[in-house]
Amino acid sequence: MLITNGTDITFDKSGHVLPHVRGLIFDWDGTIINTMPMHYLAWRDIVRERGADFPEQLFYDLAGVPSDRIVEVLNETFGYQLDPQEIALTKEQLFVEKYLARAELIEPVVALARAHKGKMPMAVATGGIPTVLNKALALSGLTGFFDAVVTSHDVEHGKPAPDTFLEAARRIGVAPELCQVFEDSEAGLEGARRAGMVATDVRPWVK
Repeated sequence: MLITNGTDITFDKSGHVLPHVRGLIFDWDGTIINTMPMHYLAWRDIVRERGADFPEQLFYDLAGVPSDRIVEVLNETFGYQLDPQEIALTKEQLFVEKYLARAELIEPVVALARAHKGKMPMAVATGGIPTVLNKALALSGLTGFFDAVVTSHDVEHGKPAPDTFLEAARRIGVAPELCQVFEDSEAGLEGARRAGMVATDVRPWVK
């Protein structure tokens, strides 16, 4: 697991929470639950229905970015004229109806969260929307597990801006510099660093 805080970099295969940390913040998709492949399938289906294409690598490059902004990037990159709000809403509906039930928890990260339940406050900080997240929490048996949940609807600027993480820290009552973030996307890791938090890349750990 790659842990970065400012210019210091440590590789900690055990995924330990650092000694000074007093609050944990977790991304959701791709960190707590393996929904990223299913999200891509939903994006692919919706975009293809409109005669457009969404390269898979670009999807993963945009991990953590809010859905309406993803549509804007597609328009800017390929000259499409897709409606960001309509596409984002339709994609999320398809994801819930067709793909969400296929997702599985990422057990190493969930085990870490369970080990610290009740020992320090924990939050979810996601670029997703509340309706989808709430259904995913219920499906995974984690409704009420976290002390706070922050979605794209709670902040003005999504990842890689620090807003989502700063709001999560505020809600759990822990100073940003005492928070450790667990993320699977470059946008999320950048947002955590910009928030002044320990940014922990779970990708090497969960593969």
